[in-house]
Amino acid sequence: MKLHELQYSEGARKAHYRKGRGIGSGNGKTAGAGHKGQNARSGGGVRLGFEGGQLPLFRRLPKRGFKNVNHITYATINVSVLNRYENGTVVNPALLKEDGILTKEYDGLKVLGNGKLEKSLTVQAHKFSKTAEEAILAAGGKVEVI
Repeated sequence: MKLHELQYSEGARKAHYRKGRGIGSGNGKTAGAGHKGQNARSGGGVRLGFEGGQLPLFRRLPKRGFKNVNHITYATINVSVLNRYENGTVVNPALLKEDGILTKEYDGLKVLGNGKLEKSLTVQAHKFSKTAEEAILAAGGKVEVI
C-alpha cells in the first residue's frame, strides 16, 4: 500500500449539514428556523437561563455563605514525613514537590507537628504550627519562614 492509496473506511467521514441550500436539501428557505418569531430573526434567541420573564432559577434559589477572595489555602505536611531526608538537608516546597510529597500548587506550605522528627533539618515553609516548630528545634534543626 502506498500513501496515495490510503482512504477512509466506509462511513468514517460524514458530510456536514448544509443549511439553507435550496428546497431539495430538506433544509432550505427558513434553514430550520421556522417562520417569523424571535428565533427566526438574525441575532434572535434568549440568553442562557432566561425563562420567558419568569423569575429565573438562579434568582429563586437562596444564596448561601461567603467566599473570601483573599483566602489563602495551605498545603499541609506533618513533621513525621520529613524523616525521609538526610541530616542537614534544606527542605522547602520545591524539594517536596520534586519528591512527590506535594502534588497540587497551593498558596503556601504549612508544617504541622504530628509524629516524631529524628533528623536535624532546615525546614523552609510559609507557616509552622507551634508543635511542629518545637519538634524541628528539638531535633536540632532550623525553622525558616519564607
